[in-house]
Amino acid sequence: MGPHVPPPDLAVLAEVIRSDFVESVHYGSAVGLDPSGRAEVTLGRPESPVLPRSSGKPFQALACLEAGAPLAGPRLAIAAGSHTGEDFHVRLVRDLLAEHGLDAGALRCPPSWPEDRPTMERLIREGSGESRERMNCSGKHAAMLAAAAVSAWPVDSYLSPDHPLQRRVRAVTEDLAGEQATHVAVDGCGAPLFGLSLTGLARAVRSLVLAAPGSAPRLVADAMREHPEYVGGTGHQNTDLMRALPGSVVKGGAEGVLVAALASGHAAAVKVIDGSPRATTAIALAVLRRMGCDVSGAEAFEQVPVLGGGAPVGRIVVGGSLTA
Repeated sequence: MGPHVPPPDLAVLAEVIRSDFVESVHYGSAVGLDPSGRAEVTLGRPESPVLPRSSGKPFQALACLEAGAPLAGPRLAIAAGSHTGEDFHVRLVRDLLAEHGLDAGALRCPPSWPEDRPTMERLIREGSGESRERMNCSGKHAAMLAAAAVSAWPVDSYLSPDHPLQRRVRAVTEDLAGEQATHVAVDGCGAPLFGLSLTGLARAVRSLVLAAPGSAPRLVADAMREHPEYVGGTGHQNTDLMRALPGSVVKGGAEGVLVAALASGHAAAVKVIDGSPRATTAIALAVLRRMGCDVSGAEAFEQVPVLGGGAPVGRIVVGGSLTA
């Protein structure tokens, strides 16, 4: 195949190579910030708005914490996470709801099967179906309900963009990002979603890891780092990467979004324009490595195999501008 011409202003972030043939190409944008907040790596259109999707959950968790929700440790981590619906996740969600006289019926996220396959298969064998508690956003929704309850705000309408909690989420997000939201959308779980530039998204996650010890933003970062199994779950890439890079905060979102920040204050944000997440972790690590960050220990996440007949026949490689 000849050289690939990216869409206007977008960069080639990764190529899918099968049997020495470039089968697919992922275009998009990426940005890397140094600890001072200066952009050291810019690819594509990092100043253009994106929808953060679940990569914005840490900011939503912070808003719930500041509103008085009793969140700490695993509870704060699951509020900032996209859990895999395992039993220990569901127990924590139910406990958080019960403390405020609520049950799963109060959740407004849609019913779902757990993302953890063994758990899903067990539930099917038991004759169980989809449920709201198993949905990967139920931790965030339980935290939002807790925040509304302790603040004496309406519970039934907690997902309305005009609800006091969602106004707080927007203010917190804009403050961390250093910019105003460009668009208000509805996320897959039904919660309001505030559009930011990719650079603003990187600034926001960087703000969490560099916040003063004991401050509310730092508590969110520390909870995610100390309890990564509640940010994702068994075999979840965000969970495993945070364990491989101690001190890091990693949060992916739907439609090809991912943010990562190291304890040093270096931060990366990625948006793959076709929405595929399969290369986002490798791209983010390449951005961090390009800035001179030590990401040793995470080499396995930089190798994304392409399979044929169950065996590797190729790999996904990050764009040449990141490896030059």
